[in-house]
Amino acid sequence: MTTLAARALLAVVFWPSLFFFWFLGPFVFFLLSTTSSEVCMRLETRAEFLAAANGAVPMLALQNLLYAVPIICLVLWGRLFPDPARARHIVTCVKLFAGTVVVGALWEYGSSLICDGHGQGFFSPAWQMTSYLPIVSLLLNAPLYVLAFSLGRAFSTREDVAEDEASPPA
Repeated sequence: MTTLAARALLAVVFWPSLFFFWFLGPFVFFLLSTTSSEVCMRLETRAEFLAAANGAVPMLALQNLLYAVPIICLVLWGRLFPDPARARHIVTCVKLFAGTVVVGALWEYGSSLICDGHGQGFFSPAWQMTSYLPIVSLLLNAPLYVLAFSLGRAFSTREDVAEDEASPPA
């Protein structure tokens, strides 16, 4: 009974966090970033650019911590109910998530370094290449979402129900 309770508790945390943080979260963050009075602040000096970029770091950390909740649930499920095949998929999820965190942080940090209201370039033009990182992020997130969803479904389904679905009807 305790394993069923642990499985149910993780499912209660996993599914809402997957839906709200992964599927609705990016839209909320996008709306918050585009509804301000100035999409791009007017910055004059290199120090102002760095202060604005460094000011975004705590929000990035919080955002990634929230996005990590479904991954943490998958890792806990993997520890409570070990299965070698699922363990490999969980490791793949963790690697894909780490990649999306790095790419997302580079994109958001880099875009804050190149965004000014006057078109002045204080930093290397290489930071302008970060505008292509959302494409890379999408390429990493698509398999991550599919894999996390399928693992969550497999872990949150009881074995006796899964066996009944697998057996042919009599």
